[in-house]
Amino acid sequence: MARYPNISDHGLIGDLQTAALVTTDGVVDWFCCPRFDSPSVFGSLLDADKGGFFRVAPDRDDYVSRQLYFPDTAILITRFLTPDGVGEVTDFMPVTGSRATQHHRLVRLLRVVRGSMRFVIDIKPRFDYGRQPHHLEITEEGALFHTDQLELTLHSVGGLGTSPRELGADVERIGDDLRIRRTLKEGESAGMVLESMGGRPRRLAEGDLERLSDETAGFWQAWLRKSTYTGRWREMVTRSAMTLKLMTYAPSGALVAAPTTGLPEQVGGERNWDYRYTWIRDASFSVHALLGLGYAEEAAAFGVWVRDRLVEHKASNGDCPLRVMYRVDGSSDLTEETLDHWEGWRGSRPVRIGNGASGQLQLDIFGEAMDAMAQADAHGLQPAHVGWTAIVNMIDWLCEHWDQPEEGIWETRGGRKDFTYGRFQCWVALDRAIRLADHRGRPADVLRWRSERDRVYRQVMERGWNPKERAFVQHYGTDVLDSSLLLMPLMGFVSPFDPMWLDTLEAIDKKLVSDSLVYRYDPSASPDGLRGHEGTFSLCTFWYVDALARSGRTEEAALTFQKMHTYANHLGLYSEEIGLTGEQLGNFPQAFSHLSLINAAINLDYQLDHGLIDVRPVLSRVRHAPARGYR
Repeated sequence: MARYPNISDHGLIGDLQTAALVTTDGVVDWFCCPRFDSPSVFGSLLDADKGGFFRVAPDRDDYVSRQLYFPDTAILITRFLTPDGVGEVTDFMPVTGSRATQHHRLVRLLRVVRGSMRFVIDIKPRFDYGRQPHHLEITEEGALFHTDQLELTLHSVGGLGTSPRELGADVERIGDDLRIRRTLKEGESAGMVLESMGGRPRRLAEGDLERLSDETAGFWQAWLRKSTYTGRWREMVTRSAMTLKLMTYAPSGALVAAPTTGLPEQVGGERNWDYRYTWIRDASFSVHALLGLGYAEEAAAFGVWVRDRLVEHKASNGDCPLRVMYRVDGSSDLTEETLDHWEGWRGSRPVRIGNGASGQLQLDIFGEAMDAMAQADAHGLQPAHVGWTAIVNMIDWLCEHWDQPEEGIWETRGGRKDFTYGRFQCWVALDRAIRLADHRGRPADVLRWRSERDRVYRQVMERGWNPKERAFVQHYGTDVLDSSLLLMPLMGFVSPFDPMWLDTLEAIDKKLVSDSLVYRYDPSASPDGLRGHEGTFSLCTFWYVDALARSGRTEEAALTFQKMHTYANHLGLYSEEIGLTGEQLGNFPQAFSHLSLINAAINLDYQLDHGLIDVRPVLSRVRHAPARGYR
């Protein structure tokens, strides 16, 4: 058992209210309960000694492990190959439904398919990020780990009970933790269910686990059948779609940015954030991805969630209509603190919970939210009266406040600036609101909205463009490039064949792209208030694919997309960033990475099928004509 496995050496399982990470060694080293943003129960991912874990593995060191998902499901299989036989553990969480509950089941089914294997099972919970002690009670049918606030019940299946009389089972109590050893032969199976707030332990029949497995597989396979994607990259797109679904909190429809906290952007560095919340930005981009795959129900749920946030703002009469992020239930208490008793993944401290960026001003979220609402409307999901009233209030507020410094999309902590990305997204917000009002005949001060939209456009073209760099830049008055501007043609702010845009794309090619991988920006050139550096951003690489394809560079786009697939982990999952030697960095898996993969795949399919040409040679001739400039 590795003290700290690679970030990429994990699979994800979940029940649409919380999730768990399982290593390739069969260790559940991250699990929060009862929600994504609840305190952890197993957290050895962030502190090997104090975090707690749930391990199932061969009772020997000389084994090789492999991991895969059961096809078209979120059921994870970890296989162990030893000199004596081949065994496997199947992990999944039965889907809980759309009503919030404290009852969550982590199912672990053991079987031997060749020879024999002696398994060791270690259950060492550490409640409340390891801050709250627990007590262990062992019964004839299982075990109960309990605190004053939360209980975990171990139900046994097929000879994994904790009774000393259990044939073949070796049970050891280690303080208030539990170790079980059990030998299985070819064709034999056993299992256990760890259930939160599950009452007294009970003996389950093998048929109970088979039923749960069949129901869980049936849910995921039925959900995937709703997908309308028929393009070239079905396997990658399908896995990304399921990953987004696994990070969706079903009771509210909110999508968390990642199920983890504290995984670093630089090993040993301080860029370690809590991503177990719902960013307006991330969730808005997910609407594009889900609608592109035919999942209108999920898109509609998010629309309702955003509407509720806007309506709540009106009721509370606050200043800014939207916060940057919320908890999955829509509450906004995200006070940031550090877990000083945890050492962090491979010594990466501090380990943070909560997120101080929640109080920042990030103007781009209004454009992303409005674009998502416009996309939903185009698919028949019209805003109702209450929703439209909330939109009007938001856009009226934006007309008054768009022209001010802010913290920007990357949540920098180096002071507010006039970020070009935030400004052009304000244009997007105004533009989409105008289109909705005109198309649906809804009441609004459209003349004012148009005037402000045009003011934003002129300002960005005049101040966001750097003539010396021949590129749009990160913020006004700088020469620093920023890959967030790759979205300018995607959002319709500029033509993908505009010479100003093509010059910007070429500048990004030279300064932010490394063997097809894309950096957000150069922090040494644009200090962001934090020490250290970071890897390339997977989200930005997929944006780059999209930008290349839209600008006619389809062969480059396809090659970049294929290269990016080689950086996925063994299950097709991506974290936030890719390090210098190809390692995954940051919280894992990352919704941003997977939703941008889906969007890039859909658009690249379209561009390849419709054969857009590369216009650069034509524009080059125009640029160098003796009597004509292109500006």
